Amino acid sequence: MEETISLKELTAIIKKRLGMIIATSLLLAVLSGIFTFFFITKEYQVSTQFLVNQQQTDQTNTINQSDIRTNIELINTYNVIIKSSRILEEVANELDLDLSASQLGSKISVANENQSQVVTVTVRDTNPLRAEDIANTTVDVFQEEIFELMNVDNVSVLNRADAGINPSPVSPNLTLNIAIAFVLGAMLSIGLTFLLEYLDTSVKTEEDIENYLDLPVIGTVAHMAESDIQQAASHHHRARKERGA
Repeated sequence: MEETISLKELTAIIKKRLGMIIATSLLLAVLSGIFTFFFITKEYQVSTQFLVNQQQTDQTNTINQSDIRTNIELINTYNVIIKSSRILEEVANELDLDLSASQLGSKISVANENQSQVVTVTVRDTNPLRAEDIANTTVDVFQEEIFELMNVDNVSVLNRADAGINPSPVSPNLTLNIAIAFVLGAMLSIGLTFLLEYLDTSVKTEEDIENYLDLPVIGTVAHMAESDIQQAASHHHRARKERGA
C-alpha cells in the first residue's frame, strides 16, 4: 500500500526546518551578491543611431514609397558592412585598439528600429568611455566607406553615443543574481529538508509510533524538568525527616 503525505504534513515538515531554509537562502543570496559585485567584470552599453537614404538622382528630389521600401531592404546590407573587417579594422586603427576585427565585432550589435531606415549601433565594453568611442568611430568610418562601396552619401547621425557622467553597468544584474540565488537556496534547502525527513527513521512522538509500528499508544511517560525533579526530591527528603522525627 503506497504511503501518501498530506499538505498538512508537508507544511509541518517545512515548518520544522524553516530556520535552516531561511538561513540557507539568505547565505546563498549574500554570497551571490558578493561574488557578483566583486568578482564579475562589469559591462557598459552605449548606442548611437543614424539614418541612411539612397542618393536622389531625379530633379524634383522627391522620395516615393518605392524608394523607402528599397532603403529598408538595404538595411541588412548596411548591417553587414558595419561589422565587416574593412570597417572594424579601420576603427581599431583609429582608436589604437589591440583588437582584431572579430574581437571588435563581438562587442557591436546592429539593428534597425521597427523595420525603419533608422540604424542603431550598440556597443558593450568593460570601459564606458571606450564603448562610446567605438560606437561613434564605427559610424564615422561607415559614413566614409559607404560612399565608396555603394555610392551612398546620405548618412545622417541622429544620436551620438554618450556614456554619461556616472554610467551604470548593464551586466551583471546584481538584483537579479541575488534574487535567483535566494530562490535556488530555498529550493535546495527545501529539497534537503525532505531528504533529511525521509532518512530520519527515529521515533520521537506518539504519532511516529502509530505511523511506523501501526500500534496504538496505551500510555506515555511524562517529561519532568530538572527543577521539578530537584523540587520533588527536596520535598521527599523533608517528608522523611519529619517522619523520622
